[in-house]
Amino acid sequence: MKSRELETVRGSGNIFRDLAHKNADAEQFKAIIAAEIIKTLDRDNLTVRAAHQLTGIAAADFSRIRNADLGRFTVDRLMSTLNRLGARVEVKVRVRRVERSPARSARRRLA
Repeated sequence: MKSRELETVRGSGNIFRDLAHKNADAEQFKAIIAAEIIKTLDRDNLTVRAAHQLTGIAAADFSRIRNADLGRFTVDRLMSTLNRLGARVEVKVRVRRVERSPARSARRRLA
């Protein structure tokens, strides 16, 4: 087996941005909330059926969250789910300007 040297790249802290997803920030936020839901289920030893009984939210939805199948969920729906499990969500928003490449800025001026 040949030994190759691997390149190490520092991530941005958002895997979805690193993989060039279109809505990377929203996907990251959804993943964080889903992780908190899973932590709550695990901490309280709740099965998906028990979580359904407690919250009225479909057991299938809890299964989707556990499997990181978040495509059907909005941020507010995930926050509502976490609220129904007895948690409150506090959000801090920090907006940073994105550095634009010179070629992109030139195209914008020409348009």
